[in-house]
Amino acid sequence: MTGRLFIFGLGYCGLEIAKLARAAGWRVAGTCRTSDKADELNQQGFEAHLFDGTAALPAAAFGKATHVLCTIAPGTTGDPALKTSARVLREARWLGYLSTTGVYGDHGGGWVDEETPTRPAQPRSVERLATERAWQAMGMEAGSTVDIFRLPGIYGPGRSAIDQVKAGTARRIDKPGQVFSRIHVADVAGTVLLALGHARAGTIYNVADDLPAATGEVVAFACELLGKPVPPAVPWDEVAPTMSAMARSFYAENRRMRNDKIKNELGVVLRYPTYKEGLRAIALGARHSSGASCSSEEDAPLEWRAPSYKSSSTVAIRRAISAGVLRR
Repeated sequence: MTGRLFIFGLGYCGLEIAKLARAAGWRVAGTCRTSDKADELNQQGFEAHLFDGTAALPAAAFGKATHVLCTIAPGTTGDPALKTSARVLREARWLGYLSTTGVYGDHGGGWVDEETPTRPAQPRSVERLATERAWQAMGMEAGSTVDIFRLPGIYGPGRSAIDQVKAGTARRIDKPGQVFSRIHVADVAGTVLLALGHARAGTIYNVADDLPAATGEVVAFACELLGKPVPPAVPWDEVAPTMSAMARSFYAENRRMRNDKIKNELGVVLRYPTYKEGLRAIALGARHSSGASCSSEEDAPLEWRAPSYKSSSTVAIRRAISAGVLRR
């Protein structure tokens, strides 16, 4: 099944999703915030519309979209897509929202799944949970399927420990027991693509890889890949006073995300099951292209294993393989 996908926010994740969806046969349009970005997207073949979150888009921009995804972070006054475009959104049969695993709050390093009660402590996570519920309420009112994707730290080409080590900005912060879950941006896109074509009632998915790890371990592995010396670990008590309030807030919570549901319900097979595979691909792509993004195969979010895909999106996945986006 394919249709017209409209994405609020063709940024780092949104554009990766748009590329994969288009390769799978979807017609894709979306929003950005500047004219220069719109021109860049249009040159890449995407239908881009300017959206600053204050004024509604013309109804024609949606083009009778069958599926709408929002990647935009909410503010203190709510989700800009819902505030400005609620009437048009009711016409879509599927609504998706990229949220955060921060809605679960701190669990002292314990494992968290989709059944774990939410207890956000950070203001931005409180806003995200409120926005999740607003999208779900919209779907219930309109009779649309609503999927919520809760994401941990997102990395990929241009935004990884590899890039930090190369730039000389990587730090190995030593806070005993502290771990973070992660997900490669290409695996975010692959999971959303499968959800688009999966016929079922809407639900919540944790989209994380298989191996939560301390930041120091990830930086050390990136140094190993690049043949660089591993920087010394800096004790948390020493580095915390030098960090911004935002940076410190990430270390205030500690949890490990389970990802069984995306595998069991959607048939997801992660292309980068841990940060090690992800960083290897980024390092290899950087060497091959002198800093440019990885090739389509290196960016591929899934290994093709036909028995794993149980949903109606199999046809879309086959199209993506033909386009060189997914690998057998």
